[in-house]
Amino acid sequence: MSFEAISARRRHLLSFLTLVLLLGASLSMQYLLEQRSQGRIAKLEQLRLLPRGEILRPALLGYHQLGADLLWLRVVQVLGDRVVRDKDYDWLYHALDVITTVDPKYVYAYEAGGIVLAELASRVDLSNRLLEKGLAPNPASWQIPFRLGFNHFFHLGDHSRAAEYMAQAARIPGPFPIGPPHYTARLASRLYVQGKNPEVALEFLEAMLEQTTDELVREKLQRRIRRVSLERDLQMLERQILQYADSKGKRPASLMELVSARLLPGIPSEPYGGDYLYDSKTGKVMSSTHDERMGVYVPADSLATRGDIE
Repeated sequence: MSFEAISARRRHLLSFLTLVLLLGASLSMQYLLEQRSQGRIAKLEQLRLLPRGEILRPALLGYHQLGADLLWLRVVQVLGDRVVRDKDYDWLYHALDVITTVDPKYVYAYEAGGIVLAELASRVDLSNRLLEKGLAPNPASWQIPFRLGFNHFFHLGDHSRAAEYMAQAARIPGPFPIGPPHYTARLASRLYVQGKNPEVALEFLEAMLEQTTDELVREKLQRRIRRVSLERDLQMLERQILQYADSKGKRPASLMELVSARLLPGIPSEPYGGDYLYDSKTGKVMSSTHDERMGVYVPADSLATRGDIE
């Protein structure tokens, strides 16, 4: 074996041993912090005080993927411990920023972190900042522009930007899951021309639900699907009432007259088990389970809104 090969192996071994020592010291410090600060809260503080990724990456001596994995596991542990106070998610963005600087190609950290920041932390600004950071180093990822499209549609009400991100996701080649789901291109085109249509919102929500495994986020998506379904039915009933009035010169006396006039095959079921209430004087339809109509596309009614009413 040549002298150069032996030297290279020694350098590699030295780097590996240095990394082991660094990780050992880190774990020892982590243990002491957890003992002194009752464990779970110490984990959060440890992430809050992480050095910037630009500093940490060189210290990992080429083992940046391993370092990013370990940090990500710590983030998952803290989120699972449920020690996070309301709106106390600045630590999470910092930790995710460090992880994605240490390993810029860690697509799942962008994807999952973007969802948590937007849907659970109500920090769409930080979610978008993280996701936008991931676009350049991950041009083959459809998940990142897809999540950005979701944020701009539901949380920011910016249908044109949402359509641009969805179109970007749709251009990624390959069969699912390497490439985007088959409906992505169709959804992008519908966003361009029908951004305020509840059917588009439902298609987007069902797509997100299909890709999400976190139970808390799934619950919020399912709640929103029911709520948007309710608004879709109310809008549809009111459109048919207008069509009836245009053809007969008066409003129907009841919703069943829409069925009798063959404008509807039947009255849709109210998603919450209630009834649709019709005021023949105004032509408006309401639900027996909800006093207010839904602003489907405004930020104040986003999934992350505290106290989102079903």
